[in-house]
Amino acid sequence: MQESFFIKGLGGEKKLRGEVTVNSAKNAVLKGMAASILFEDEVRLSHVPDIEDVHRMTELLEALGANIEKDGREYTIHVGESVSTTLDTKLSDRLRTSIVLTGPLLARFGEVHFPHPGGCVIGARPIDFFLEGFERFGARVSHEDERYHIAAPAGGLKGANIFFRAPTHTGTETMMMTAVLAKGKTVLKNCAMEPEIVDLAKFLNACGAKIVGAGTPTIEIEGGDLLRAEGKAYRALPDRIETGSFLILGALVADELTIRGCNPEHVEVLTDILKSSGVPIQIEGDAIHIRGNAKIPKGSFRPIDIRTHEYPGFATDLQAPMTVFLTQAVGESLVFETIFEGRLNYTDDLVRMGADIAIWDPHRARVKGYTPLIGRTLGSPDLRAGLAFIIAAAVAKGNSLINNVYYIDRGYERIEERLKALGLDIERTTRTE
Repeated sequence: MQESFFIKGLGGEKKLRGEVTVNSAKNAVLKGMAASILFEDEVRLSHVPDIEDVHRMTELLEALGANIEKDGREYTIHVGESVSTTLDTKLSDRLRTSIVLTGPLLARFGEVHFPHPGGCVIGARPIDFFLEGFERFGARVSHEDERYHIAAPAGGLKGANIFFRAPTHTGTETMMMTAVLAKGKTVLKNCAMEPEIVDLAKFLNACGAKIVGAGTPTIEIEGGDLLRAEGKAYRALPDRIETGSFLILGALVADELTIRGCNPEHVEVLTDILKSSGVPIQIEGDAIHIRGNAKIPKGSFRPIDIRTHEYPGFATDLQAPMTVFLTQAVGESLVFETIFEGRLNYTDDLVRMGADIAIWDPHRARVKGYTPLIGRTLGSPDLRAGLAFIIAAAVAKGNSLINNVYYIDRGYERIEERLKALGLDIERTTRTE
Protein backbone atom coordinates (compact mmCIF):
# COMPACT_ATOMS: atom_id res chain seq x y z
CA MET A 1 0.00 0.00 0.00
CA GLN A 2 1.41 3.37 -1.01
CA GLU A 3 1.81 5.93 1.73
CA SER A 4 2.07 9.71 1.68
CA PHE A 5 2.99 12.54 4.02
CA PHE A 6 0.38 15.22 4.73
CA ILE A 7 2.08 18.42 5.89
CA LYS A 8 0.58 21.68 7.11
CA GLY A 9 3.03 24.35 6.03
CA LEU A 10 4.32 27.11 8.29
CA GLY A 11 4.02 29.86 5.69
CA GLY A 12 7.65 30.83 6.10
CA GLU A 13 7.46 31.15 9.89
CA LYS A 14 10.35 29.71 11.92
CA LYS A 15 8.53 27.87 14.67
CA LEU A 16 10.25 24.50 15.11
CA ARG A 17 12.17 23.98 18.35
CA GLY A 18 14.00 21.10 19.97
CA GLU A 19 16.70 18.51 19.42
CA VAL A 20 17.20 15.76 16.87
CA THR A 21 19.84 13.03 16.97
CA VAL A 22 21.54 11.85 13.81
CA ASN A 23 21.55 8.12 12.97
CA SER A 24 24.43 6.03 11.70
CA ALA A 25 25.28 6.72 8.08
CA LYS A 26 23.23 4.72 5.60
CA ASN A 27 26.08 4.72 3.11
CA ALA A 28 28.46 3.27 5.71
CA VAL A 29 26.12 0.66 7.21
CA LEU A 30 25.32 -0.81 3.78
CA LYS A 31 29.05 -1.18 2.97
CA GLY A 32 29.68 -2.72 6.38
CA MET A 33 26.98 -5.30 5.64
CA ALA A 34 28.56 -6.06 2.25
CA ALA A 35 31.99 -6.39 3.86
CA SER A 36 30.71 -9.30 6.00
CA ILE A 37 31.39 -11.50 2.94
CA LEU A 38 35.12 -10.96 3.54
CA PHE A 39 34.98 -12.54 7.01
CA GLU A 40 35.57 -16.10 8.16
CA ASP A 41 33.56 -15.53 11.35
CA GLU A 42 30.42 -13.55 12.14
CA VAL A 43 30.33 -9.75 12.00
CA ARG A 44 28.29 -7.58 14.37
CA LEU A 45 26.95 -4.19 13.35
CA SER A 46 25.53 -1.89 16.04
CA HIS A 47 23.26 1.17 15.86
CA VAL A 48 21.87 0.08 12.48
CA PRO A 49 19.16 2.51 11.28
CA ASP A 50 15.68 1.12 10.57
CA ILE A 51 15.46 2.21 6.94
CA GLU A 52 14.31 0.54 3.74
CA ASP A 53 17.76 0.34 2.13
CA VAL A 54 19.01 -1.70 5.11
CA HIS A 55 15.99 -3.97 4.73
CA ARG A 56 16.78 -4.50 1.02
CA MET A 57 20.46 -5.26 1.75
CA THR A 58 19.37 -7.72 4.44
CA GLU A 59 17.10 -9.46 1.93
CA LEU A 60 19.87 -9.58 -0.67
CA LEU A 61 22.36 -11.18 1.73
CA GLU A 62 19.77 -13.66 3.01
CA ALA A 63 18.87 -14.57 -0.58
CA LEU A 64 22.54 -15.41 -1.12
CA GLY A 65 22.46 -17.70 1.90
CA ALA A 66 23.95 -15.48 4.61
CA ASN A 67 22.68 -15.96 8.16
CA ILE A 68 21.51 -12.70 9.71
CA GLU A 69 20.26 -12.30 13.27
CA LYS A 70 18.68 -9.04 14.35
CA ASP A 71 18.29 -7.79 17.92
CA GLY A 72 16.88 -4.30 17.79
CA ARG A 73 19.50 -2.14 16.14
CA GLU A 74 22.21 -4.82 16.33
CA TYR A 75 22.79 -7.14 13.37
CA THR A 76 24.98 -10.26 13.39
CA ILE A 77 25.91 -11.52 9.93
CA HIS A 78 27.69 -14.78 9.06
CA VAL A 79 28.54 -15.68 5.49
CA GLY A 80 29.56 -19.33 5.26
CA GLU A 81 31.15 -21.22 2.41
CA SER A 82 27.87 -22.53 0.98
CA VAL A 83 26.30 -19.41 -0.45
CA SER A 84 25.08 -18.39 -3.87
CA THR A 85 27.08 -15.99 -6.02
CA THR A 86 24.02 -14.82 -7.96
CA LEU A 87 22.34 -11.57 -6.93
CA ASP A 88 18.53 -11.55 -7.03
CA THR A 89 17.32 -9.41 -9.93
CA LYS A 90 14.22 -7.92 -8.28
CA LEU A 91 16.06 -7.00 -5.09
CA SER A 92 19.03 -5.57 -6.98
CA ASP A 93 16.66 -3.46 -9.03
CA ARG A 94 15.52 -1.72 -5.83
CA LEU A 95 18.98 -1.04 -4.38
CA ARG A 96 21.77 0.72 -6.25
CA THR A 97 24.23 -0.24 -3.51
CA SER A 98 23.79 -3.90 -4.45
CA ILE A 99 26.79 -3.34 -6.74
CA VAL A 100 29.15 -3.29 -3.73
CA LEU A 101 28.36 -6.96 -3.06
CA THR A 102 29.98 -7.95 -6.34
CA GLY A 103 33.58 -7.26 -5.32
CA PRO A 104 33.58 -9.25 -2.05
CA LEU A 105 31.69 -12.16 -3.70
CA LEU A 106 34.15 -12.27 -6.60
CA ALA A 107 37.19 -12.00 -4.34
CA ARG A 108 36.06 -14.75 -1.96
CA PHE A 109 34.17 -17.22 -4.16
CA GLY A 110 35.77 -16.62 -7.58
CA GLU A 111 32.67 -15.52 -9.48
CA VAL A 112 29.54 -13.40 -9.30
CA HIS A 113 26.39 -13.03 -11.44
CA PHE A 114 24.38 -9.83 -11.18
CA PRO A 115 21.99 -7.53 -13.09
CA HIS A 116 22.53 -3.84 -13.68
CA PRO A 117 21.75 -2.27 -10.29
CA GLY A 118 18.68 -0.08 -9.80
CA GLY A 119 17.87 2.55 -7.18
CA CYS A 120 16.84 6.19 -7.55
CA VAL A 121 16.26 7.57 -11.04
CA ILE A 122 18.70 10.48 -11.02
CA GLY A 123 20.43 10.05 -14.35
CA ALA A 124 22.82 7.63 -15.97
CA ARG A 125 24.99 5.74 -13.51
CA PRO A 126 27.22 3.44 -15.56
CA ILE A 127 29.14 0.57 -13.96
CA ASP A 128 31.96 0.47 -16.53
CA PHE A 129 34.58 1.39 -13.96
CA PHE A 130 33.51 -1.57 -11.78
CA LEU A 131 33.85 -3.97 -14.72
CA GLU A 132 37.19 -2.48 -15.82
CA GLY A 133 38.44 -2.67 -12.25
CA PHE A 134 37.56 -6.37 -11.97
CA GLU A 135 39.42 -7.01 -15.24
CA ARG A 136 42.52 -5.34 -13.77
CA PHE A 137 42.39 -7.95 -11.00
CA GLY A 138 42.55 -10.60 -13.75
CA ALA A 139 38.82 -11.44 -13.89
CA ARG A 140 36.89 -12.22 -17.08
CA VAL A 141 33.73 -10.16 -17.72
CA SER A 142 30.80 -11.32 -19.84
CA HIS A 143 27.30 -9.91 -20.35
CA GLU A 144 24.34 -11.97 -21.54
CA ASP A 145 20.55 -11.71 -21.15
CA GLU A 146 20.92 -8.42 -19.22
CA ARG A 147 23.11 -10.03 -16.55
CA TYR A 148 26.83 -9.78 -15.90
CA HIS A 149 29.06 -12.75 -15.10
CA ILE A 150 32.47 -12.04 -13.60
CA ALA A 151 34.91 -14.92 -13.11
CA ALA A 152 38.28 -14.85 -11.36
CA PRO A 153 41.28 -16.55 -13.01
CA ALA A 154 42.58 -19.89 -11.77
CA GLY A 155 44.32 -19.26 -8.48
CA GLY A 156 42.15 -16.22 -7.65
CA LEU A 157 42.36 -12.47 -8.15
CA LYS A 158 45.73 -10.77 -8.30
CA GLY A 159 46.66 -7.34 -6.97
CA ALA A 160 46.21 -4.53 -9.48
CA ASN A 161 46.97 -0.90 -10.24
CA ILE A 162 43.71 0.96 -10.81
CA PHE A 163 43.34 4.64 -11.69
CA PHE A 164 39.81 6.03 -11.36
CA ARG A 165 39.18 8.47 -14.23
CA ALA A 166 36.90 10.36 -11.82
CA PRO A 167 36.66 9.86 -8.05
CA THR A 168 33.88 7.41 -7.21
CA HIS A 169 32.69 6.78 -3.69
CA THR A 170 31.11 3.36 -4.24
CA GLY A 171 33.77 2.35 -6.76
CA THR A 172 36.57 3.12 -4.31
CA GLU A 173 34.93 1.06 -1.57
CA THR A 174 34.16 -1.86 -3.87
CA MET A 175 37.70 -2.09 -5.28
CA MET A 176 39.16 -1.65 -1.78
CA MET A 177 37.12 -4.58 -0.46
CA THR A 178 37.97 -6.68 -3.54
CA ALA A 179 41.68 -6.06 -3.00
CA VAL A 180 41.52 -7.28 0.62
CA LEU A 181 41.36 -10.90 -0.62
CA ALA A 182 43.37 -10.50 -3.87
CA LYS A 183 46.88 -11.89 -3.88
CA GLY A 184 49.60 -9.26 -3.67
CA LYS A 185 49.50 -5.49 -3.57
CA THR A 186 46.78 -3.27 -5.05
CA VAL A 187 47.20 0.46 -5.60
CA LEU A 188 44.08 2.61 -6.16
CA LYS A 189 44.67 6.15 -7.45
CA ASN A 190 42.42 9.21 -7.77
CA CYS A 191 40.22 7.68 -5.07
CA ALA A 192 37.18 9.29 -3.49
CA MET A 193 37.91 10.58 0.03
CA GLU A 194 34.50 10.37 1.73
CA PRO A 195 34.54 9.76 5.52
CA GLU A 196 32.58 6.53 5.03
CA ILE A 197 35.56 5.05 3.13
CA VAL A 198 37.89 5.87 6.03
CA ASP A 199 35.41 4.43 8.52
CA LEU A 200 35.14 1.14 6.62
CA ALA A 201 38.91 0.84 6.17
CA LYS A 202 39.49 1.33 9.91
CA PHE A 203 37.14 -1.53 10.76
CA LEU A 204 38.60 -3.85 8.13
CA ASN A 205 42.12 -3.08 9.37
CA ALA A 206 41.06 -3.82 12.94
CA CYS A 207 39.99 -7.25 11.69
CA GLY A 208 43.17 -8.12 9.80
CA ALA A 209 43.12 -6.14 6.55
CA LYS A 210 46.15 -4.12 5.45
CA ILE A 211 44.82 -0.88 3.99
CA VAL A 212 46.87 2.33 3.93
CA GLY A 213 45.82 5.75 2.69
CA ALA A 214 42.01 5.66 2.98
CA GLY A 215 40.82 9.29 2.96
CA THR A 216 43.58 10.32 0.53
CA PRO A 217 43.69 10.08 -3.30
CA THR A 218 45.91 6.95 -3.16
CA ILE A 219 45.01 3.78 -1.28
CA GLU A 220 47.31 0.76 -1.04
CA ILE A 221 46.04 -2.67 -0.01
CA GLU A 222 48.10 -5.76 0.68
CA GLY A 223 45.83 -8.72 0.04
CA GLY A 224 45.60 -11.66 2.40
CA ASP A 225 43.33 -14.28 3.94
CA LEU A 226 39.75 -14.01 5.13
CA LEU A 227 39.27 -11.46 7.90
CA ARG A 228 38.26 -12.28 11.47
CA ALA A 229 36.11 -9.94 13.58
CA GLU A 230 36.54 -12.00 16.77
CA GLY A 231 33.70 -10.19 18.49
CA LYS A 232 34.53 -6.69 17.34
CA ALA A 233 31.45 -4.70 16.28
CA TYR A 234 31.19 -2.14 13.52
CA ARG A 235 29.40 1.06 14.49
CA ALA A 236 29.17 3.32 11.48
CA LEU A 237 29.93 7.02 11.72
CA PRO A 238 27.10 9.62 11.93
CA ASP A 239 25.15 10.26 8.73
CA ARG A 240 26.47 13.53 7.28
CA ILE A 241 23.66 13.73 4.70
CA GLU A 242 21.03 13.41 7.41
CA THR A 243 22.93 16.04 9.41
CA GLY A 244 22.89 18.41 6.45
CA SER A 245 19.22 17.74 5.72
CA PHE A 246 18.18 18.67 9.27
CA LEU A 247 20.45 21.70 9.17
CA ILE A 248 18.85 23.08 5.98
CA LEU A 249 15.37 22.37 7.35
CA GLY A 250 16.26 24.16 10.57
CA ALA A 251 17.66 27.16 8.71
CA LEU A 252 14.29 27.66 7.02
CA VAL A 253 11.66 26.76 9.63
CA ALA A 254 13.29 26.45 13.08
CA ASP A 255 13.84 29.10 15.72
CA GLU A 256 15.98 26.93 18.02
CA LEU A 257 17.31 23.57 16.79
CA THR A 258 20.09 21.32 18.05
CA ILE A 259 21.41 18.51 15.87
CA ARG A 260 23.22 16.02 18.14
CA GLY A 261 25.44 13.01 17.54
CA CYS A 262 26.90 14.40 14.32
CA ASN A 263 30.41 15.15 13.14
CA PRO A 264 30.44 18.86 12.20
CA GLU A 265 33.72 18.42 10.28
CA HIS A 266 31.89 16.23 7.77
CA VAL A 267 29.45 19.04 6.84
CA GLU A 268 31.90 21.92 7.07
CA VAL A 269 31.21 23.15 3.54
CA LEU A 270 27.48 23.34 4.29
CA THR A 271 27.84 25.13 7.63
CA ASP A 272 30.23 27.60 6.02
CA ILE A 273 27.75 28.32 3.20
CA LEU A 274 24.78 28.70 5.53
CA LYS A 275 26.72 31.00 7.85
CA SER A 276 27.70 33.13 4.85
CA SER A 277 24.06 33.32 3.91
CA GLY A 278 23.13 34.60 7.36
CA VAL A 279 21.95 31.50 9.26
CA PRO A 280 22.86 31.76 12.99
CA ILE A 281 24.84 28.52 13.46
CA GLN A 282 26.97 27.50 16.42
CA ILE A 283 29.10 24.35 16.68
CA GLU A 284 29.91 22.67 19.99
CA GLY A 285 31.58 19.25 19.99
CA ASP A 286 29.30 16.75 18.26
CA ALA A 287 26.38 19.18 18.10
CA ILE A 288 25.29 21.92 15.70
CA HIS A 289 22.93 24.59 17.01
CA ILE A 290 20.68 27.08 15.24
CA ARG A 291 19.81 29.78 17.75
CA GLY A 292 17.68 32.89 17.55
CA ASN A 293 16.70 32.19 13.95
CA ALA A 294 13.15 33.55 14.31
CA LYS A 295 14.57 37.03 14.92
CA ILE A 296 15.82 37.04 11.34
CA PRO A 297 12.99 38.34 9.08
CA LYS A 298 11.75 36.32 6.13
CA GLY A 299 13.66 37.12 2.95
CA SER A 300 16.86 38.10 4.73
CA PHE A 301 19.19 35.26 3.75
CA ARG A 302 21.83 36.09 1.14
CA PRO A 303 22.06 34.12 -2.16
CA ILE A 304 25.03 31.89 -2.86
CA ASP A 305 26.19 29.72 -5.76
CA ILE A 306 26.37 25.94 -5.24
CA ARG A 307 28.62 23.54 -7.14
CA THR A 308 28.42 19.87 -6.18
CA HIS A 309 31.71 18.03 -5.78
CA GLU A 310 33.12 14.89 -4.21
CA TYR A 311 34.02 15.15 -0.51
CA PRO A 312 35.08 17.47 1.03
CA GLY A 313 33.12 19.53 -1.51
CA PHE A 314 29.37 20.15 -1.49
CA ALA A 315 27.59 16.77 -1.52
CA THR A 316 25.30 16.06 -4.46
CA ASP A 317 22.91 14.42 -1.97
CA LEU A 318 22.32 17.85 -0.36
CA GLN A 319 21.81 19.72 -3.63
CA ALA A 320 18.00 19.37 -3.70
CA PRO A 321 17.42 20.47 -0.07
CA MET A 322 19.83 23.38 -0.62
CA THR A 323 17.92 24.51 -3.71
CA VAL A 324 14.82 24.84 -1.53
CA PHE A 325 16.87 27.03 0.81
CA LEU A 326 17.96 29.24 -2.10
CA THR A 327 14.31 29.92 -3.04
CA GLN A 328 14.10 31.71 0.32
CA ALA A 329 17.28 33.79 -0.15
CA VAL A 330 17.11 37.26 -1.71
CA GLY A 331 18.73 37.45 -5.14
CA GLU A 332 20.04 35.03 -7.76
CA SER A 333 21.92 31.82 -7.05
CA LEU A 334 23.40 29.29 -9.47
CA VAL A 335 23.12 25.55 -8.78
CA PHE A 336 25.68 23.50 -10.71
CA GLU A 337 25.09 19.76 -10.37
CA THR A 338 28.34 18.28 -11.64
CA ILE A 339 27.75 14.58 -10.89
CA PHE A 340 24.28 13.42 -12.04
CA GLU A 341 22.61 14.78 -15.18
CA GLY A 342 19.04 14.03 -14.05
CA ARG A 343 19.25 15.49 -10.60
CA LEU A 344 17.51 18.80 -11.28
CA ASN A 345 14.25 17.29 -12.56
CA TYR A 346 12.53 17.85 -9.20
CA THR A 347 12.73 21.64 -9.70
CA ASP A 348 9.59 21.52 -11.90
CA ASP A 349 7.59 20.76 -8.75
CA LEU A 350 9.24 23.57 -6.80
CA VAL A 351 8.19 25.92 -9.62
CA ARG A 352 4.61 24.64 -9.22
CA MET A 353 4.93 25.66 -5.58
CA GLY A 354 5.89 29.19 -6.63
CA ALA A 355 9.68 29.03 -6.88
CA ASP A 356 11.44 31.06 -9.59
CA ILE A 357 13.84 28.50 -11.07
CA ALA A 358 15.16 28.43 -14.63
CA ILE A 359 16.92 25.33 -15.96
CA TRP A 360 19.81 26.29 -18.22
CA ASP A 361 20.87 22.73 -19.09
CA PRO A 362 20.74 19.27 -17.44
CA HIS A 363 23.40 20.33 -14.93
CA ARG A 364 22.70 23.99 -14.16
CA ALA A 365 19.81 25.98 -12.75
CA ARG A 366 19.30 29.60 -11.77
CA VAL A 367 17.29 30.18 -8.60
CA LYS A 368 15.82 33.62 -7.92
CA GLY A 369 14.46 34.48 -4.50
CA TYR A 370 12.85 35.36 -2.23
CA THR A 371 9.68 33.54 -3.36
CA PRO A 372 6.88 32.43 -1.01
CA LEU A 373 5.97 28.77 -1.60
CA ILE A 374 2.43 27.39 -1.80
CA GLY A 375 1.44 23.87 -0.69
CA ARG A 376 0.91 21.34 -3.47
CA THR A 377 0.54 17.60 -4.10
CA LEU A 378 3.96 16.24 -4.98
CA GLY A 379 5.41 12.89 -5.92
CA SER A 380 8.76 12.04 -4.38
CA PRO A 381 11.01 11.24 -7.38
CA ASP A 382 13.99 9.96 -5.36
CA LEU A 383 15.38 9.79 -1.84
CA ARG A 384 17.01 13.23 -1.55
CA ALA A 385 14.48 15.16 -3.65
CA GLY A 386 11.77 13.59 -1.49
CA LEU A 387 13.36 15.06 1.63
CA ALA A 388 13.66 18.39 -0.20
CA PHE A 389 9.90 18.29 -0.82
CA ILE A 390 9.29 17.80 2.91
CA ILE A 391 11.36 20.92 3.57
CA ALA A 392 9.54 22.87 0.85
CA ALA A 393 6.17 21.74 2.23
CA ALA A 394 7.19 22.85 5.73
CA VAL A 395 8.14 26.29 4.39
CA ALA A 396 5.03 26.67 2.21
CA LYS A 397 1.74 28.33 2.99
CA GLY A 398 -1.09 25.79 3.03
CA ASN A 399 -1.18 22.02 2.93
CA SER A 400 0.98 19.63 0.92
CA LEU A 401 0.67 15.94 0.16
CA ILE A 402 3.88 14.11 -0.73
CA ASN A 403 3.36 10.75 -2.44
CA ASN A 404 5.85 7.88 -2.96
CA VAL A 405 7.31 8.20 0.54
CA TYR A 406 9.01 4.81 0.12
CA TYR A 407 11.87 6.73 -1.46
CA ILE A 408 12.20 8.89 1.66
CA ASP A 409 11.94 5.83 3.93
CA ARG A 410 14.92 4.37 2.08
CA GLY A 411 17.27 6.73 3.88
CA TYR A 412 15.46 8.56 6.70
CA GLU A 413 14.17 6.56 9.67
CA ARG A 414 10.61 7.50 10.71
CA ILE A 415 11.19 11.06 9.53
CA GLU A 416 7.63 12.15 10.33
CA GLU A 417 7.97 11.19 14.02
CA ARG A 418 11.25 13.09 14.36
CA LEU A 419 9.90 16.21 12.67
CA LYS A 420 6.64 16.07 14.61
CA ALA A 421 8.69 16.11 17.84
CA LEU A 422 10.16 19.42 16.66
CA GLY A 423 6.68 20.88 16.13
CA LEU A 424 5.97 20.24 12.44
CA ASP A 425 2.40 19.18 11.65
CA ILE A 426 3.10 16.08 9.54
CA GLU A 427 1.15 12.83 9.25
CA ARG A 428 1.81 9.57 7.43
CA THR A 429 -1.32 8.62 5.52
CA THR A 430 -2.58 6.18 2.92
CA ARG A 431 -4.32 9.05 1.20
CA THR A 432 -2.94 9.76 -2.28
CA GLU A 433 -3.89 12.11 -5.13
